[in-house]
Amino acid sequence: MRKILQLCIIALSGIAFAQTINAQKEFSVKSPNKKLEISVVINKENVEYCVRHEKDLLIDKSPISMTFTNMEPFGINPKLAKSNTRSYSGVIHPPLYRKNEIVDNYNEITLQFKGNYNLIFRAYDDGVAYRFVSTAKKAFMVESEQVTFNFPTDNKIYAPYAKGRKNDGVTDPFYSAFQSTYVHIPLSEWKKGEIAFAPVLVECANNKKVCITEADLLNYPGMYLHNKEGNTSLEGIFAAYPKVIKQEVRGLKGVVKERESYIAKHEGATNFPWRVIAVSENDFELVNNDMIYKLATPAQFTDYSWIKPGKVAWDWWNDWNIYNVDFHAGINTETYKYYIDFASEYGLEYVILDEGWSVAEKADLLLIVPEIDLEEIIRYAKSKNVDIILWAGYYAFAKNMDEVCRHYAAMGVKGFKLDFMDRDDQLMVDFHHRAAQATAKYKLLLDFHGTYKPTGLQRTYPNVINFEGVFGLEELKWAKKETDMVTYDVTMPFIRMVAGPLDYTQGAMDNRTKENFAAIYKEPMSQGTRCRQLAAYIIFDSPIIMMCDAPTNYMKEEECTRFIADIPTIWDKTIPLNGKVSEYVTIARQKSNIWYVGSMTDWNARTENLDLSFLGDGNFKAEIFKDGINADRVGRDYKREVTDIPASRKLSVPMAPGGGFVMKIYKQ
Repeated sequence: MRKILQLCIIALSGIAFAQTINAQKEFSVKSPNKKLEISVVINKENVEYCVRHEKDLLIDKSPISMTFTNMEPFGINPKLAKSNTRSYSGVIHPPLYRKNEIVDNYNEITLQFKGNYNLIFRAYDDGVAYRFVSTAKKAFMVESEQVTFNFPTDNKIYAPYAKGRKNDGVTDPFYSAFQSTYVHIPLSEWKKGEIAFAPVLVECANNKKVCITEADLLNYPGMYLHNKEGNTSLEGIFAAYPKVIKQEVRGLKGVVKERESYIAKHEGATNFPWRVIAVSENDFELVNNDMIYKLATPAQFTDYSWIKPGKVAWDWWNDWNIYNVDFHAGINTETYKYYIDFASEYGLEYVILDEGWSVAEKADLLLIVPEIDLEEIIRYAKSKNVDIILWAGYYAFAKNMDEVCRHYAAMGVKGFKLDFMDRDDQLMVDFHHRAAQATAKYKLLLDFHGTYKPTGLQRTYPNVINFEGVFGLEELKWAKKETDMVTYDVTMPFIRMVAGPLDYTQGAMDNRTKENFAAIYKEPMSQGTRCRQLAAYIIFDSPIIMMCDAPTNYMKEEECTRFIADIPTIWDKTIPLNGKVSEYVTIARQKSNIWYVGSMTDWNARTENLDLSFLGDGNFKAEIFKDGINADRVGRDYKREVTDIPASRKLSVPMAPGGGFVMKIYKQ
């Protein structure tokens, strides 16, 4: 009897021990340089993670899970089946990027759970990421996803609240142009009821920064963030799946009138997006962070020879305002031939025909207004070694996507600029994916305007060459008096640009100080100095970049225009030299054997002390455009000079309030 009792006690002890083990399992993954660590705890009830950088706790225990309408949840009452780890070290050679080589080193753990799902955690030197993976074979619908970022203290955050738009008299927060400036507030002061679109930036211990966004978003709604409890946490929130969509706004867009109770649906096994936490010790490291590109699905084709980056003579921002001509300027063949002549003279690769070339209200891109002879425009452009890109509202493009691509590719059009998506629910994300496929099929470029931040589609389909999702120069056509584009310009590179390239549309030749700026729709101007506009071509990542001002204005500014026209749009190397969020940013970029350096400041004048030791041995000269002595009074004032780079490789350049400088460095 005693022996049986002892066996029972041992058995019960074993069960208790097994329950303890099952109640909590702990795993961790460290970055290759051992500084970053993501720790995972599997409790009986849930899965939690936390993130440390050396001794600093960046993100405290944060639960994550997914729930479904017709399937058991992921991460709730989890039952771990097994785990495995791996390390990877490789190199990516992107065809169109800010560098020609990306070092791709990481450590990873995959946790396999009963219930047909995995959870992958990955650690790089510059950040960490995780994603759920469904291995289920049946169709399912995602009811919700729990994404949590619990911060240990009331840190300050830079967040772009989604402005939302009126929809049948009610503001729909998910109906967004993704063009907001940043609030800079403690987490606890998050405005009640507001949501923000990613990326956001959080200030952490010892001046470290955490940039939160997502990657490999291909068939799932985009992630917004909010702080509904007024505490020190951020939570993910997602637009529900559209149920009823109505064509509106001159036939250009589809507006969601009713939504389903779920956020996504899938036919079977799928990879969900990566939740990305980029980490920097120094602010300027963020402008060169490659996590989104590294986490994206690799390219779906291998011939990139037809994808041509470059600069675009653009009509819409300057409102077709050319002058000193003998024809009436506007949306007509004569005007576009003038733009083509300008592009040809300065070696620009493209001219865009923006809104107005196709018949309004019809949502039929095969109907062209009578003022435009598109075949003649394309023929004339080709004779001048210039290519044509067409603007289109997404709704019209989506109606007969394959036919439109086939038709215009056959005519000689080289790409589309798609606009007015203004959503990132699952249907809209899927549209971006399908548009990338269709345009790639016909060897067409794609510039997504009026859209959400990039999440890596530019790697998966390298013909997707640009995205807006930025408070760009167009905003100054209608800006309110309190609009501060100058501060935004030195904030956004550390946040939005972490996600990928941006269609900011720079290049204004009418440049004003804070006191002299006014929003004029038909003859717009920029805030800050002329040299700041030049610096935007180096600071901002854009494989295809607009020259937004009127050709007539550029031709009056020959010196600056020639300099802009010669700046590359993709690079061999990028080196962030200095910078602080919302104050200033300085970047060096190399193409072949020429270096370009650009810098911008906020509304404070400052002198940037450059260390150019990256140049290596030899004698170098620099062509420098810097703010003129009166640039604080007249934003157009600048000075060009050519100087030797000293052997010490030290050089100081002053910047006016709202100013900047650029330099082109070449070996003698």
